[in-house]
Amino acid sequence: MLDRKILEAIAPPVKNAACRLLALGLRANHISWIGFILGLCSVPMIIWGQMEWALALILFNRLADGLDGAMARQSQPTDRGAFLDITLDFLFYSAVPLAFALANPAENALAAAVLIYSFIGTGCSFLAFAILAAKRGLSSDIYPRKGFYYLGGLTEATETICVFMLMCLMPHWFSVLAYGFATLCAITTVTRIFAAYQIFTEQG
Repeated sequence: MLDRKILEAIAPPVKNAACRLLALGLRANHISWIGFILGLCSVPMIIWGQMEWALALILFNRLADGLDGAMARQSQPTDRGAFLDITLDFLFYSAVPLAFALANPAENALAAAVLIYSFIGTGCSFLAFAILAAKRGLSSDIYPRKGFYYLGGLTEATETICVFMLMCLMPHWFSVLAYGFATLCAITTVTRIFAAYQIFTEQG
């Protein structure tokens, strides 16, 4: 829901940083992997209760996620890069609630399982639509720079990271935050299914 506004606000400095990284010889896929590894490093930090480090690593992951797309657009976007970007993103998203479950199984495991299940709903509806949209030659006017048809929703990347930040800042509230965000993810899944059904019906 907030991704479009955030992307527009940070576009100029991200573009400038992307150009500098390209000049150093780095490529978008390098940054995708670096960001993913940094994001995964938040898992042991959460398990060990080092929430400040976990929060910093999550933010570094998101910074890398913004940079890799900008770098791809400044050089040569590829299907391989788009595939890598979305795959690593979803692996990272699921790793954070898993970390909280491992940190405190008795209190967090069920809530983490529910949240990860809700991620399956948003991810499947998101990617299934993108596959069929590409098959039909559809494109998004809202996110024209994405490597695939980006079907928005109530819970997008920005909202997910905000919740992860709150979880790190208030780990004792993990279950409440997880159940609440899982509910919003469920709403997103339902609205995406409804939107896809309408679009494909109109397309014939």
